Amino acid sequence: MPRFIVALFCGALLGAFSTSPGPDPALRASLQQDLNRYLAARAKPEHISALSLSVSLHGEPQTIDLTAGTTRYGGGGRPIAPQTLWQIGSNTKAFTSVLLLQLEAEGKLTMGQTVGRWLPQYPAWKGVTIRRLLNMTSGIPGYDFSNAMLRDYASNPNRHFTTAVLVRYAYPTTPGAPRATTGYSYSNTNYILAEMIVEKVTGHSYTDELNRRILRAGLGLDDTYYEAYAYPPSVTDRMTAGYFFSHDADNAGLAPLLGRDMRNLSVSWMQGAGGIVSTPRDVTRWARALYTGSILATPQRAELMSLVSQKTGEPIPATSLSDPGGFGLGVAQLTKPGIGTVWFYEGMTLGYRMVHVYFPRQDAVIAFGINSQPDSKQNQSGELVRAIYQTLHAAGKL
Repeated sequence: MPRFIVALFCGALLGAFSTSPGPDPALRASLQQDLNRYLAARAKPEHISALSLSVSLHGEPQTIDLTAGTTRYGGGGRPIAPQTLWQIGSNTKAFTSVLLLQLEAEGKLTMGQTVGRWLPQYPAWKGVTIRRLLNMTSGIPGYDFSNAMLRDYASNPNRHFTTAVLVRYAYPTTPGAPRATTGYSYSNTNYILAEMIVEKVTGHSYTDELNRRILRAGLGLDDTYYEAYAYPPSVTDRMTAGYFFSHDADNAGLAPLLGRDMRNLSVSWMQGAGGIVSTPRDVTRWARALYTGSILATPQRAELMSLVSQKTGEPIPATSLSDPGGFGLGVAQLTKPGIGTVWFYEGMTLGYRMVHVYFPRQDAVIAFGINSQPDSKQNQSGELVRAIYQTLHAAGKL
């Protein structure tokens, strides 16, 4: 199932791409080659037709925006443009975390408060803190591990799931609910509960709070949208098709959706865990706001970036080559040979992948979209990260 897994690391129209104007044509040409090569090599095994990349380099006023391919697999569709929209999957989780951290800065809650304090209707989880929801150490399993949930969605992919229904699939008294977890364990249920806490604390819908505090707050996220159920044609008409093509064993319940374009189907199964639609260019802007901007006060940014080990679930000051994966409050850190320590996320939905990487030493961000969820063994997005890194490094940018 597409648990928005954190994981770093063709056609005759392959050359039909759009770019934004800017300096350094040699660098742009090299990055374009990276996209073209990936699309040529991975179109069939990953069932993709499109890539879109944005690069934001410190001190340079413009992003480098490049695309390759078209909006439909197998030919046809429009050439991809920098303005083409993509589901960004679990990159959404950082938006949800920021809402809660802003509420903390306003004195309306604390990260140490519990599910029992804000959502007493879930007594089995009454001792779980907000912090443990956000850093994936809650012990609460993902609702998308529920076979019933997979069957329900596959049988009616236009279904409108409420947050309460999603949580019920994972609640321990529900027959067939997945088992509780230990240590670090990735769970979308955590972020649906976080969404519900935002609404309980503010008295407003998650959608309203997200729009007011972030999406329409002057951050330049003009091509970023959120809907709790289904996107209107004004948004979906701007999206590339996105294909579900995963034969993984834990996706068996979704077999009726194999090969389908997921663009126009319900996104209510994701919501505050993964429901945002955006462009790579907006994702680079969001990453800058998240890691270095004024959207969070200093204490709250420190909380956002406080890590637990993905190996042990225990707090760590930073990742290392011996303990390379860390998770904060909706963000992730990775240390890799040859690249160093970066902040990143790969958000994955049933038809899309959106990767962002922030290089703190060089104050640079890359973000790119790929239009499928393939078999996990076929997902080579990390190789595209590596190729882009090497190109930027060779050009003296990283």
